[in-house]
Amino acid sequence: MSELAKTAQAMVAPGKGILAADESTGTIERRFKSIGVENTEENRRAYRDLLFTAQGLAEHISGVILYDETLRQRCADGTPFAELLAKQGVIPGIKVDTGAKDMALCPGETVTEGLDGLARRCAEYVKLGARFAKWRAVITIGRDIPSPACIAANAHALARYAAVCQAAGLAPIVEPEVLMDGDHSVERCEEVTEWTLREVFAALASQRVVPEEMVLKPSMVVSGKDCARQASVEEVARRTLKILRRTVPAAVPGLAFLSGGQSDERATEHLDAMNRIGGAPWKLSFSYGRALQQPSLKAWRGSAANVAAAQAALIHRARMNGLAATGQYRSELEKKAA
Repeated sequence: MSELAKTAQAMVAPGKGILAADESTGTIERRFKSIGVENTEENRRAYRDLLFTAQGLAEHISGVILYDETLRQRCADGTPFAELLAKQGVIPGIKVDTGAKDMALCPGETVTEGLDGLARRCAEYVKLGARFAKWRAVITIGRDIPSPACIAANAHALARYAAVCQAAGLAPIVEPEVLMDGDHSVERCEEVTEWTLREVFAALASQRVVPEEMVLKPSMVVSGKDCARQASVEEVARRTLKILRRTVPAAVPGLAFLSGGQSDERATEHLDAMNRIGGAPWKLSFSYGRALQQPSLKAWRGSAANVAAAQAALIHRARMNGLAATGQYRSELEKKAA
């Protein structure tokens, strides 16, 4: 087995998932504003420090996706974050795309950029300690969208990215996110998600990407957040598994779902329901950002006195999702923690 295949398997180890801490400076500013904290480099460093030094992090977190700035930062004691994580048995990763930009001639749609200079950046990230990478494509559902042009462009970019990463020695996370924004039905979400995944895996094959050496980060098949009928947890789980079985090669080691704006507990419930149904050829895990961090952020509020409480909140959510990744989550465990 190749080193990249070993890394990909470790990222979706049983009962573990990935912490997405790769918010851009603009995104973290919005998060900080919600708790009244100034968006300075030191505050960003201090916040990531509390996340990465939480005792017991490695029990349910296999890897952490970092932002360029964060990969270059250090803990309070001077240890580089990547080194700190690796010492705990947590795999350091890096976001390598440069964001979703408006797509020419496709109103309301975006294509993710960042292929220019990617090989050079990946080589540097490997030297800084990263062992996997992430690239996010964004697919919006609306009137007359997504268009075939948008899905094809994003699938091609994801495949090019994944090929460059594997060549550089990074295991790629391939993230085609179908947004839950809008009033579309769960049926429409299912249709678009299946279409997107078919295009993505066709593009990956055309670019010679090795499926054993990657992790898929898909969105779940959910109703649009403004839709009058919200699909039940069981329906979401069954519809999601149905289209994944149709489109994702069994050679892919695992799927680390994104939360995509779901509430903390609902994202956990959906993952648990899929694992209870069982029968999937891949590990079903998580790669959550806000759904893991939000309770910690609220507890911290920029105060050193609140670090222990913030860390406890993170470890609780990691544990709940670790249980969901093996189909052993129970909602009463949330009440006990509260």
